[in-house]
Amino acid sequence: QHGTAIVVLAGLYNALRVVGKELKTVKIVISGAGAAGIAIAKLLAYAGAERIILADRTGAIYTGRVDGMNPVKSEIATVTNPDHESGTLQDILKGADVFIGVSGPNLLIADDITHMNQDAIVFAMSNPIPEIMPDDARRGGARIVATGRSDFANQINNMLVFPGLFRGALDARVHTITDDHKIAAARALADLVRRPNDTNIIPKPLDKKAVRAVASVFQQ
Repeated sequence: QHGTAIVVLAGLYNALRVVGKELKTVKIVISGAGAAGIAIAKLLAYAGAERIILADRTGAIYTGRVDGMNPVKSEIATVTNPDHESGTLQDILKGADVFIGVSGPNLLIADDITHMNQDAIVFAMSNPIPEIMPDDARRGGARIVATGRSDFANQINNMLVFPGLFRGALDARVHTITDDHKIAAARALADLVRRPNDTNIIPKPLDKKAVRAVASVFQQ
């Protein structure tokens, strides 16, 4: 889940650069409050995102919700959803700038994307069937679409982080991989894409430069 969070942040850095928005101000909706969703939310928050809302099968997660909660969800609720939005995934997607899906297939349709802000960013990463297919997301108005699949543009694949993360940690003999290391790794991956655009926000999973770039963050 931590590798996934790093690659999501790397892709998001470049996607936001393309659309001219800032991580601090965008509204980010994450579908899925399992290990990956929680890890992504925590890293994005540490990186400076202030408007993150997670949703599970019950809907938006917020402080005070009773149904379907557990200690992990209760903890993440204290640092996300500052406006205490409630309702379904479709409800909280209204006015969002970014959708990140790590949940299940076919949860959204094109019409749901029309309610997002202009130049919406959609990372639909459920495999093998994403939360929404890229063509449907673009038909709904998404500017940038990424998935976890290799047959679409912008594959968000955590293999970009490995083995570089462990290679660098072992070479530097660090005892703890910190959130600062993760953010530095995300920036290093993002920087490998010299001129990001709608269909090129993240290096290809087999890009050999990724290993060196991620490993080098432990030498800084």
